[in-house]
Amino acid sequence: MRDNAAMSKTAPARQDRLAAFPAFFKVAGRDVAIFGDGDEAFAKARLLASTQARITLFGEPQGEAFRRFVAAERIAVVADTVAGRSDEFPPLSHFALVFAATGDAARDRAIVEAARAAKVPVNAVDQPDLCDFYTPAIVNRAPVAIAIGTEGAGPVLAQIIRARIDAMLPPSLGALARLAASYRHAAERLLPRGAARRDFWRRFFSGDVADNVAAGNLSAARRAATRLLRADAGVQGKVWLVGAGPGAADLLTLRAQRALMEAEAIFSDALVPAETVDMGRRDAERIPVGKRKGCHSKSQAEIDALLVALGRAGKRVVRLKSGDPLVFGRAAEEMAALREAGVAYEIVPGVTSAFAAAADFELPLTLRGVASSLVFTTGHDLKGDTLPDWAGLAVAGATVAVYMGRSVAAGVAARLIKAGLSPDTMVAVVENASRAGRRLLHGTVADLPGLETRDDLTGPVMAIIGDAVAAANLANSTPLAARCAVEAA
Repeated sequence: MRDNAAMSKTAPARQDRLAAFPAFFKVAGRDVAIFGDGDEAFAKARLLASTQARITLFGEPQGEAFRRFVAAERIAVVADTVAGRSDEFPPLSHFALVFAATGDAARDRAIVEAARAAKVPVNAVDQPDLCDFYTPAIVNRAPVAIAIGTEGAGPVLAQIIRARIDAMLPPSLGALARLAASYRHAAERLLPRGAARRDFWRRFFSGDVADNVAAGNLSAARRAATRLLRADAGVQGKVWLVGAGPGAADLLTLRAQRALMEAEAIFSDALVPAETVDMGRRDAERIPVGKRKGCHSKSQAEIDALLVALGRAGKRVVRLKSGDPLVFGRAAEEMAALREAGVAYEIVPGVTSAFAAAADFELPLTLRGVASSLVFTTGHDLKGDTLPDWAGLAVAGATVAVYMGRSVAAGVAARLIKAGLSPDTMVAVVENASRAGRRLLHGTVADLPGLETRDDLTGPVMAIIGDAVAAANLANSTPLAARCAVEAA
């Protein structure tokens, strides 16, 4: 029988296993060499300047920006006279790492050979076959670092991933990690191993300590950490009232993403897509509290009571609302309940549907010389004979954005015309603003009543009314009047 060593030599490489082992080199106070003088060398210098390494550049930096950078970072510069012969290289054995970034394949190969002869790991830019190691895309929150590598196959992909991760991590993460390091020995001395210590660190990284660090109040963060360590304060809960935006998951703000990743419970409205809710922690409790016309899964009083109860229990909760939480939501009632109960809360703004609908139409909501004011309304204040204030504003030239527009379209049109607005005033209608399945319609105020009978419009509808609509891009929009004409026929 063949032994394991012999079998490992002949077994085919598995594509689901890494060809490069991820590791972090210790470079603090050590020398690192860069060969080159152009953009490639500049890029490596910027990367290495984020570490505590001592950098030596072999080559005269080209370009004013590179020269200023070298001077500012106090990078040692040595003339690079290497033509390609190994005997021309300076001694390399004292360097921790060598980077070949000359842009000349033959010279880079000679540098690689000289570094390997000196037993120093070497990287040749854009030449994976000559690399002993790869330089990853880095998310830097020192002392926290996240490295993304593709084994040289797709540096651009690594940069895209880096940008996404960078957006998710708060800038204060490094300061929080440094603060944690200062409490590590105390935690090990005062807290037993196991659940108690793990719970301390969980609360440290996702509670008042982290919130104070993010706010730049390090003294308050230290006080909160000390209270946690002494266990002389109960766990403090917090509620975020988060705007989920109009529907497209990538319109969620960075602050909203971070809140979702911290939340232990997520209360979501019916109009918030599942993919947005799924951005939260996998182990977070999902609690749907959607309110649609004629169908409320939970009353507002029940929602308020649940938010207060979880906050008092020390939970971190996200109340996820469609659009912006302060625009036609019930945030005022929730804030009042939380304030009265003494539960900490924070408002996280979102992109409101009017802005998303206008973007879909490339429609300027205000337009110099045409519309200088903007009105948001639901159109539900149409009872009685008194005309709502916004009707007069529309006549005066304001752009009016009507939320939940389909069900009140006829009433809105009638009131606006009664107030004196011309029936020929232009209207833009968007179903499912910002989403992949959005529909764009355009017409006039006289066409609006037809929306109420359109069973093909099943998603949330936003209507934008006013002279500014004339400046919208109607190339991908369908006329409202065309549908009316077909139904009449």
